[in-house]
Amino acid sequence: MIVVTSPMSDDEFPNAQELEQMFLGRYDRPLDNKGRITLPAPFRDALGTEKAVLTRGLDRCLFLVPAHQFETWRQRVRELRLADQRARILRRHLFSEADDGTPDAQGRITLAPYLREYAGIEGAVVVAGVDTHMEIWNAQRWAEMSAQAQASGDDAAWWDEVGL
Repeated sequence: MIVVTSPMSDDEFPNAQELEQMFLGRYDRPLDNKGRITLPAPFRDALGTEKAVLTRGLDRCLFLVPAHQFETWRQRVRELRLADQRARILRRHLFSEADDGTPDAQGRITLAPYLREYAGIEGAVVVAGVDTHMEIWNAQRWAEMSAQAQASGDDAAWWDEVGL
């Protein structure tokens, strides 16, 4: 059940597919010698038969995004002015480094060499659910990021910012 405490436009309200397709949790995965990882079963289940896009994320991780969510991002980026340098950089970051992220029959995805290099991925990998998409991290970077988040102290201010 969703309780809405402030008015939302139809564009802001999650559709039924988005509500069913929530990615939660974190999983440790090995990278095989072909540059593949096996997605966690709950993430494969949430993705179902939908295609997915793998691209450069923020903070030197990779984003694995269901096709419908990537299309939402694509439409928003298309609305940005081409004359704006930051918009051009975002377009390049998001689209030129994108690859097919649809799992094979065994639930594996291949991380292209240029994406592995960007994220520093070799050996141990963390796959984290982040609601609408997944993040794929170098395990050491994930540990460092988690330690920084914990060291930042009380996160009540973050909860307050979103009104919870």
